[in-house]
Amino acid sequence: MDSGIGLLAATAAVRRLRPDADLVLSLDPDGMPWGPRTTEDLTERAVAVAEAAAAHRPEALIVGCNTATVHALPTLRSLLEPGIPVIGTVPAIKPAAAGGGPVAIWATPATTGSPYQRDLIRDFAGGVPVTEVPCWGLAEAVEHADETAIDDAVAAAAALTPENVTTVVLGCTHYELVADRIRAAVQRPGRPPLVLHGSAGAVAAQALRRIGAGPAPGSAVLGSVTVLLSGRPGGLPAPALAYAEGRLLQAVSPAS
Repeated sequence: MDSGIGLLAATAAVRRLRPDADLVLSLDPDGMPWGPRTTEDLTERAVAVAEAAAAHRPEALIVGCNTATVHALPTLRSLLEPGIPVIGTVPAIKPAAAGGGPVAIWATPATTGSPYQRDLIRDFAGGVPVTEVPCWGLAEAVEHADETAIDDAVAAAAALTPENVTTVVLGCTHYELVADRIRAAVQRPGRPPLVLHGSAGAVAAQALRRIGAGPAPGSAVLGSVTVLLSGRPGGLPAPALAYAEGRLLQAVSPAS
């Protein structure tokens, strides 16, 4: 679940690990973007989207959104667990810092400098130099597959990223859809290859662990994809097909 197509990264990661899994994608086009909303309003939207997904009796629910994880995860877990395990999305600060840094965390302006992110830096980054980089308009540009706006937002964030950075944490699930563009913008000539850390792979693996399932990437059975748009049966939004992750999920079955 997510407000928009930021959930594609984790969904595609699940699809690659388990081609036989039936997937339910619950988006909220009526309420997006969630970032500018109050905690109470965002939580209300997230609960509605989660309950629409839960009606399909999933084995687990992935909150494919950093913002919703920050604000709504405790409420979602209180409502759905233990019947449905709820897996949140947390920026990969710990594994990024393990490489020694310096590290840049690209995140939405609302998350950058937030107590939530600062706590993660304090708890997991140790003495590694960390720069928080606000990415103005990048999530919205990715959501609409607006090529010019994506390039402009990536360039603006790259200009705020110190030249000696060796590692970038992608602190919003939307950013994982344009990881190659971010790498190209931040990579400095003559420096070692930039390391990017997203959350999708770890989130997908955690979801499988929570339901006691293992990876089976060689499975020949292609699971179905059901899309819910603010609770209504629908299909993948057209911008999703601009990304490899969306095209992987292009075969959509009607919601039951």
